[in-house]
Amino acid sequence: MRILVTGGAGFIGSHLCDRLIAEGHEVIAMDNFITGSPNNIAHLRDHPRFTFIQQDITQGCDVDGPLDAVMNLASPASPVGYLDNPIETMLVGSHGTYHALELARRKGARFLQASTSEVYGDPLEHPQKETYWGHVNPIGVRSVYDEAKRFAEAMTMAYHRYYGLQTRIVRIFNTYGPRMDIRDGRVVPNFIYQAVNNLPITVYGDGSATRAFCYVTDLVDGMLRLLWSEETLPVNIGNPHEMTILQFAHAVKAAAGPECTSEIVFHQPPPARIADDPQRRCPDITRARTILGWEPRVSLEEGLAHTIAYFRTLVKE
Repeated sequence: MRILVTGGAGFIGSHLCDRLIAEGHEVIAMDNFITGSPNNIAHLRDHPRFTFIQQDITQGCDVDGPLDAVMNLASPASPVGYLDNPIETMLVGSHGTYHALELARRKGARFLQASTSEVYGDPLEHPQKETYWGHVNPIGVRSVYDEAKRFAEAMTMAYHRYYGLQTRIVRIFNTYGPRMDIRDGRVVPNFIYQAVNNLPITVYGDGSATRAFCYVTDLVDGMLRLLWSEETLPVNIGNPHEMTILQFAHAVKAAAGPECTSEIVFHQPPPARIADDPQRRCPDITRARTILGWEPRVSLEEGLAHTIAYFRTLVKE
């Protein structure tokens, strides 16, 4: 297959490129490096089945030759990324998704839209099923990301219904692993950076908010199963093992080993974090299990070991 991955130099996008190359596909990665990094795909640059195009898909999205699939992962995805680039985030979810869908339509290619658990907002339903419409603030500081993804889902379904395009929508829950941006502001890089540097591990609030963490290779496996399935409605991909942020802080400290001398401390969150920050987040993955035969396989201990090893290489640099 010949597959385009927009956002291919991002954290998840680069791992997706790795998996596709390993499976024997030809991969075209497209990115404008607003939050992606050339380092994430440096190891692929000379591969005969890998091509990179530096392009902002809000300005257009085109590839010469045939395509079998377009996988649209282009978007800032962390609070630092989308709060620093609010207009760009809205545009990539709207104009960018439109351009990527148009390319898939012209090429007769399958299309997968990377969405997010953020479409559920601060959920009143727990765990979150795909049928839940969400509890969102459409004008809050986080809305630039949430609403961009909600629009992208609506546009994707419109192309499926109007043009008969083969579309897929994956709702991604908290994902972690190597190549996360050490400065992106999410809890995983924050805690790991602090642990490997023996700095205090900072828990905002009392640590009772919950998340469910999925290792990146498990996510990529779920995305590809969805791409080649016949399912057109959104599917949650995430790890249903819910834990509090305080529990996660202790897990990171333990995974960092006996050389980690960090203390766990509690701080009041900055205002941007308080606003609309979900207090509970956990996927219902019944549909992924029944439709795709998918569920996460990498344990938290194994995933943290790989991620911490990666962050330690950054610290040495």
